[in-house]
Amino acid sequence: METTPNKSSQHLRIGIGIGGWTFEPWRDNFYPAGLAHSKELHYASRQLSAIEVNGTYYSTFKPPTFAKWRSETPDGFTFSLKANRFATNRRVLAQAGDSITRFVESGIAELKDKLGPIVWQFMPTKAFEPDDFEAFLALLPKAVEGRSLRHALDVRHPSFATPAFLALAHRYGCVPVYTDSDKFPAIADAQADFAYLRLMRSQADVDTGYTPSAIAEWAQGVRTWTSGERPRDVFVYFINGAKERAPAGAMALMAQLGLRAHDQPFG
Repeated sequence: METTPNKSSQHLRIGIGIGGWTFEPWRDNFYPAGLAHSKELHYASRQLSAIEVNGTYYSTFKPPTFAKWRSETPDGFTFSLKANRFATNRRVLAQAGDSITRFVESGIAELKDKLGPIVWQFMPTKAFEPDDFEAFLALLPKAVEGRSLRHALDVRHPSFATPAFLALAHRYGCVPVYTDSDKFPAIADAQADFAYLRLMRSQADVDTGYTPSAIAEWAQGVRTWTSGERPRDVFVYFINGAKERAPAGAMALMAQLGLRAHDQPFG
């Protein structure tokens, strides 16, 4: 979803969505009955404005796959990609160069203008070691095939909740993921170049996962980021908890913001 909140702002992107598009319970409460599984991305991308792809964390995909995803989704849609785990699940991050290169050069540029931030997810046991972490950040490329890259850092150990980590992120043009979770630290950075939120507290007994009042608060946060003297892009994903509620939560947040995923109806 793209919108321009005010005359003085740059052209902003507000991506609101879910993690992946293949999940059995969504076939009962999100996808139309009888929808072919091969049509699920087509449908989801016309109800939401973004998807965070988890499959790229576990597997390697080829350029034709990324090109297919691009062709099945409407203009303005965003894919955030989780970088392959071989780059981040290691004792010495400074040695991740080959894995980083393999992922970045695997064909992600085929997404073209639908390529959103790359998410580098670290193990919950991976503590902040400043020198090694800086060596890792220095390996992250700024572009691939002429397309600028944006990097979001999904750190999960409480030792990262320190100004030293934020200083490193700023130095290398990276953004910390803000995680709403009982298990992981919520690291906020008001000076970041964009906002990347993963909402993981969805409740099964709430139709939208998050209560209406909670969704209203997240909506106000999005408005704050996309307005004022320094308007910036925002990406919000309803990811975990009662995952079956994620699409409804994302659509409720879009409705709060007065956003529509796509003007063209599914069909």
